[in-house]
Amino acid sequence: MSGPSDSDQDDLDAGDFGDWVVAMQGAIRAEHGSAVPCGDCTACCTSSQFVHIEPDETDTLSHIPTELLFPAPLRPRGHLLLGYDERGHCPMLIDGRCSIYEHRPRTCRTYDCRVFPAAGVEIDDDDKAAIAQRARRWRFTYPGPADRARHDAVRAAASSLRERAANGAARSSTELAVHAVEIHDSFL
Repeated sequence: MSGPSDSDQDDLDAGDFGDWVVAMQGAIRAEHGSAVPCGDCTACCTSSQFVHIEPDETDTLSHIPTELLFPAPLRPRGHLLLGYDERGHCPMLIDGRCSIYEHRPRTCRTYDCRVFPAAGVEIDDDDKAAIAQRARRWRFTYPGPADRARHDAVRAAASSLRERAANGAARSSTELAVHAVEIHDSFL
């Protein structure tokens, strides 16, 4: 399955917002991966995404054929990108499954499409329509007022970043949403 189907439009439980945002901040700092309940969704693997791989990811690099990697532009030497095939699919996705799941790149381990509804950011890239569709289905819960306040702070941070982006500091939807999670504490 390459993403949510038209008949599969039920809301998805994104979890308690406060717990999620703390865990997401840890994933952003590379302290651990994200625990995303993907199920059989492979939207991020089939949406024409370049996967950044850092030089210290030697285990990952040993499981990817070198001909699939190329230098990451504007990054220090040794940073690489894994591209996608003519369909926009990750070449490591075989028969609908990640063939290197236990050895997947850090970027894949930390990717969490719940960051988009958390920040109130819509994905603006047609190639990523399956991710956008999945992201719109996530619903957070708010066990206490602090959870709602944190969510409001992430959205306020995203709004501030969007305003700056309109003044020339362009960011992709993903960069904007992730950065909003990173800096939201200053909006509490």
